Amino acid sequence: MDTPRDPFHDGERALQAQAGMQARMAEIGPRAIRDHMPDQHRDFFAQLPFLVVGSVDADGQPWASVLSGPPGFVQSPDPHTLRVAAPAPAGSPLAAHVRVGAPLGLLGIQPHTRRRNRMNGSVARASAAGFDVEVEQSFGNCPKYIRTREAFFFGDDAPPAPAQPLPALDDAARALIRRADTLFIASAHAAGVDVSHRGGDPGFVTVGPDDLLTLPDYAGNFFFNTLGNLLLEPRAGLLFIDFDSGDLLQVNGRTHIVEKEEALADALAAHRGAQRLLRIAVTGALRVPGGLPLQWSPIDP
Repeated sequence: MDTPRDPFHDGERALQAQAGMQARMAEIGPRAIRDHMPDQHRDFFAQLPFLVVGSVDADGQPWASVLSGPPGFVQSPDPHTLRVAAPAPAGSPLAAHVRVGAPLGLLGIQPHTRRRNRMNGSVARASAAGFDVEVEQSFGNCPKYIRTREAFFFGDDAPPAPAQPLPALDDAARALIRRADTLFIASAHAAGVDVSHRGGDPGFVTVGPDDLLTLPDYAGNFFFNTLGNLLLEPRAGLLFIDFDSGDLLQVNGRTHIVEKEEALADALAAHRGAQRLLRIAVTGALRVPGGLPLQWSPIDP
């Protein structure tokens, strides 16, 4: 179960070199990014009431989605497999993407403990009851920027309301983005898909003219999984959750990474602590009313 010496691709390595961290990451990466799931990660996924999924459609557009179920709906029967006993909702983008051989990125996150683990792989089995993912990369993330709230599955058997395609953001979508303290971002490269978490104070994502979103990029683990993907394939899929109503907002867009030397001083000043900015030109969106049957405890800032 040896991990390849270098688990990073050209985009990730380019940003690591730019940050002066490529040699360090070449040392850390093979130890941190495994081709199997350690027991701690296998047990962790089995505790979760929801799972964030990154996928790509037939045109290569990444999508960020979420599945939910009672704790235990995700299981790991062996270190190389994650089994998800929850089908993607009928008619959803994810339902069309889950097929044998398709790449998926999975994020398990437990906001109230601020733990998160990622697993990227490909679909090994798909049925009406769920799917299995074969592990290609498994690794943990630090607890930075996770807003602490606890999720409880309430077992609503009613199907979610039909998804509402939005050719452009409307006022309700802009309001949700402006008050968000959490989002999930899916990205892709030639060999796979990844989905990651971003968090900050409410309003950390700004909505500019023509619905140009600006997302700060804070110091992290220097793997640059997301930004490395976007350097090679600039399209991204975002997922915003309304933690009060359970509504979901999936936003697709084309990204541009803005480094400090390119950015106006006041733009970076508006995002205190940001190392760089990610600008996202929205190309489409999808709203799913009541799409997540979870209740959430009050946030602890």
